[in-house]
Amino acid sequence: QGQLVESGGGLVQPGGSLRLSCAASGITLSSHAVGWFRQAPGKEREGFSCNSGSRGSATWQSPSVKGRFIISRDNANNTVYLQMNSLKPEDTAIYYCAASETILVCGSRSPHDYQYWGQGTQVTVSS
Repeated sequence: QGQLVESGGGLVQPGGSLRLSCAASGITLSSHAVGWFRQAPGKEREGFSCNSGSRGSATWQSPSVKGRFIISRDNANNTVYLQMNSLKPEDTAIYYCAASETILVCGSRSPHDYQYWGQGTQVTVSS
């Protein structure tokens, strides 16, 4: 059974950076589309980034993070990274990575399109 584990969250000042990691076991991430979601208190889970991996290597990002967040892969270590730059207080949320066997083209996808989920990591942007 596939498992994902996120790490790298924490407290950062506005304008700062963090790098989140999503390490997989039991599945090969390079053959899965990988998405990043976040959920702020009182709000729905929001998908903001997706990379299709070996299915085309295409990346989709929502306007809220485009130009600030970068998704990358380390296939040798079965890990996906999310580099977050120029962080804003509104980026505060629990961040989740997810993997999909069925997504061929990334885009604004429902959480139901992903079969594997990490446990989440808290990111707080505050001075």
